[in-house]
Amino acid sequence: MRHGKTVKTLDRDRASRQALLRGLATSLVLYEKIKTTDAKAKTIKPIIEKHITTAKKGDLAARRQLAKYLYTRGAVKKMIEKIGPRYKDRQGGYLRITKLGPRKGDGAQMVQLELV
Repeated sequence: MRHGKTVKTLDRDRASRQALLRGLATSLVLYEKIKTTDAKAKTIKPIIEKHITTAKKGDLAARRQLAKYLYTRGAVKKMIEKIGPRYKDRQGGYLRITKLGPRKGDGAQMVQLELV
């Protein structure tokens, strides 16, 4: 039974969900703004914020932690060299979710997830 479990499954098994979230995270780092559904944005937001906090350290251990999660070396490099120093003095709240309205095909609530 899954009483008390708070993981959003996004109607996927564990491996598919993790691949989806890693792909979203990598795209968000590279492009700094993505358009996705509300549920996916709310799921990825705390993950990305923890990784930005890790990137603020900027040492080798932080680089390796990010490399374990993000798919490309370019995304890791951008996190350490650009995004981490940008938020050095900020204590959190690195992302903004802006509602865009329902998707035409299925009516899913679409949002824009962007770095502040």
